[in-house]
Amino acid sequence: MKRYKFSLTKIKLCIIGAVIIATSVLSFSFIDDDFEIAKNLDIFATLYRELNNNYVDEIKPGELIKTGIDAMLESLDPYTTYISESDIEDYKLLTTGQYGGIGAMIHKNGDYIVISDPYEGFPAQKNDLRAGDIFLEVNDKPVKGKSTGDVTDILRGQPGTTVKILIRREGETKEIEKTVERAEIKINNVSYFGMADETVGIIKLTNFYQNAGKEVKDAFLKLKEKGMKSCILDLRGNGGGLLNEAVNIVNIFIEKGVTVVSTKGKLKDKNNYHRSLNPATDTDMPLIILVDRGSASASEIVTGAIQDIDRGVIIGERTYGKGLVQNVIPLSYNTKLKVTVAKYYIPSGRCIQAIDYSQKNEDGSVAKIPDSLKVAFKTKNGRIVYDGGGIEPDIFLEPYKYSKITISLAGKYLIFDYATKYRSLHDKIDSARYFVVTDEMYNDFISFLSDKDYDYITKSEQSLKDLKENALDEKYYDAVKAEYEALNNKIIHNKKEDLIKFKDEIKELLKEEIVSRYYYQKGREEASISSDPEVKKAIEVFKDSKTYKGILGGTIILNKEK
Repeated sequence: MKRYKFSLTKIKLCIIGAVIIATSVLSFSFIDDDFEIAKNLDIFATLYRELNNNYVDEIKPGELIKTGIDAMLESLDPYTTYISESDIEDYKLLTTGQYGGIGAMIHKNGDYIVISDPYEGFPAQKNDLRAGDIFLEVNDKPVKGKSTGDVTDILRGQPGTTVKILIRREGETKEIEKTVERAEIKINNVSYFGMADETVGIIKLTNFYQNAGKEVKDAFLKLKEKGMKSCILDLRGNGGGLLNEAVNIVNIFIEKGVTVVSTKGKLKDKNNYHRSLNPATDTDMPLIILVDRGSASASEIVTGAIQDIDRGVIIGERTYGKGLVQNVIPLSYNTKLKVTVAKYYIPSGRCIQAIDYSQKNEDGSVAKIPDSLKVAFKTKNGRIVYDGGGIEPDIFLEPYKYSKITISLAGKYLIFDYATKYRSLHDKIDSARYFVVTDEMYNDFISFLSDKDYDYITKSEQSLKDLKENALDEKYYDAVKAEYEALNNKIIHNKKEDLIKFKDEIKELLKEEIVSRYYYQKGREEASISSDPEVKKAIEVFKDSKTYKGILGGTIILNKEK
């Protein structure tokens, strides 16, 4: 039976190869470029057939072809990708934000899969599944040692179907079993909106799925009803999405008929102008957009258009620099090709693509466009802006750098685990905005860490370690050993001292994590507002109308990135 299957595979491959060859000869032989395509398809089909016939072990044709396709597309740019039939659901999630499941984020901690965040209003939260719950079984099958992908595949499914889950929970002596009915999960584009102070509203946009523009507009109007006089649009960490939704969001703040972005490609039908189609919601309210290095693609369209039209002030870091447009083209057998078809250009005429993938180094690497090749453009008010490297903010703020101990505590899920313990002991807390981690709570956290492993190496320690290795290698160590050990004793870190030294930033992360146990993602966002340096800077600029107007008018230049 195995031999029969193998022979049948060979017959199919021979037929496919013959069809490819015949089609190539008939269709492509008249033009040099097309002949080259036909020639290489013939080579590929012949190679694939002979490989299948002669390779010592039985091969998996589908996996082999996918490997070849992925390698071929990877040589072009990171955004041109093949979407197999098995990946279609993930593709739909990336474009629509919808899937069938229980509605919870998960992560792996050791051998176990743990709930990170249940989405408010969806089955996991409605069935009292909590952050910190540990999966033991799903549908009566142990999941210890499984990957997050393995468990995700089981948890997802058609809305209306059920999944049986066995969990272990902090503070409970017995395992807990839940039968959860899956539902259609719709991830909101706007993860949070609220008042940062009495007059400043903030809208946190996390995605550019379908209806992103409507969600931002609805949030904007609700905040106006609450007394908003100035608006912060937070695009930090937003990697982009649908281009038309970016246009819709810009349209909230500019009048109808303005070109927001244009696209230019090899084919004429890819050359398009995307204009605002509707009357503006508000063209006058002061606007600030927050960005960072994770703000990309559609986020950069919004940011760049607002900057080029001089409609608002940009605060934060230089954005990612993705100015490439992808289309999804259907292929046979329910597969798809996501392919880069154009570059986009914002109103000043600049393209903010940071990397030219058509110009690769001999080793295959790609460098960013050097400053010497960047071209100057002008905004509506005549301000100088540049292409070739993301959107440079009007006010640059250095990103906050957490200490090594804070990174270690977060990375080893110790802040997460303490929040889980706290939730098991306290049924309720103050509102998200006013909850405070007291010194008493912080001391309890330190006690919680007493038997936990969270060691780390500071930069100074690493540099000293490197110095020792180099000194040993070069035979200098014996001569400087005493000085080395004296210096090492002075700078070697003391975890207890670091817990005190970096108390404020650790308390802030503890606060956000604990609040999320009671008020979910929205609570986490609200808890972070009061200490957010970019939000504080935005409020400061709003209160100084002279500076705000001076930036947009080009008379005040506060940036620049160092």
